Amino acid sequence: MRYAYYPGCSLECSSAAYDLSVRSVADLLGIELREIDDWNCCGATEYFTQDELTACAVIARNLALVEPDLKQVVAPCAACYLNLRKVDQIMQEHPEMEKKINTCLAAGGLHYDPGRVRVRHLLDLLYTDIGETAIKDKVVRPLNGLRVACYYGCQIVRPYNGFDNPEQPTKLDELMKWLGAETVDFPVKAHCCGGHMTQISEPQAFELIRRLLHNAAEYKADVIVCMCPMCQLNLDAYQSRVNSFFGTNYQIPIIFFTQLLGVAFGLDWKKLGFGKEIVPAEPVLKKKLAAPAAT
Repeated sequence: MRYAYYPGCSLECSSAAYDLSVRSVADLLGIELREIDDWNCCGATEYFTQDELTACAVIARNLALVEPDLKQVVAPCAACYLNLRKVDQIMQEHPEMEKKINTCLAAGGLHYDPGRVRVRHLLDLLYTDIGETAIKDKVVRPLNGLRVACYYGCQIVRPYNGFDNPEQPTKLDELMKWLGAETVDFPVKAHCCGGHMTQISEPQAFELIRRLLHNAAEYKADVIVCMCPMCQLNLDAYQSRVNSFFGTNYQIPIIFFTQLLGVAFGLDWKKLGFGKEIVPAEPVLKKKLAAPAAT
């Protein structure tokens, strides 16, 4: 299976553990991820608040750079996935905008025919294209006894996903169960983490983060697994600030779902990026996975 791969900026720096684990898991599963040559930042959300055409053209450039023999592009980052899908849809539904975007692309010798490339999130690829049997066949270290809160965030499941329920998604939960983990009830699994709100209003941002941490702690989750670099950053990097602000004492490791896939597949933990998180995950995982599963 071959796909174009759009890592995005976060996976090259603050979320390097995501990129490391994505590539390691993909190699083991026989997935060829061909990184788009000379890709550029998707602009996250900020570009759209300034100039829609510029934002769309910057994003469409990445679609135009996908090699002709590849028909699908995989984006692990929620914002990248959303932006790539959004621009492709805008170009399909609005011919005048499509013309303007391609006029911009033409300045760089590029052109994109809307709909030529299907934008996929990594979870969709693993769940739909690889599937339960192939993934279970690779498990050598079942995650028995590990209680996992699956956090989808707000951008992957809505508005464009089409592969899961936007309010009560289940695909990540199912994937974790294939690995032997126990997924806890997590009613806020598709709520927003606040995004960049930490830079605008800390009290509001901390409350959004607190709700997520509180809900996971309430259901006795050992870890929270994410599919979004921003979600992982907010819950991990600001956890101590939230504790100081509210007088709480949350110590919940926040890791990427691909890291747990790699653990279950028996891959080297350092090659999965463990140790880059702020709230240490290894002590919790090793303790839980060493203990006999509850009966």
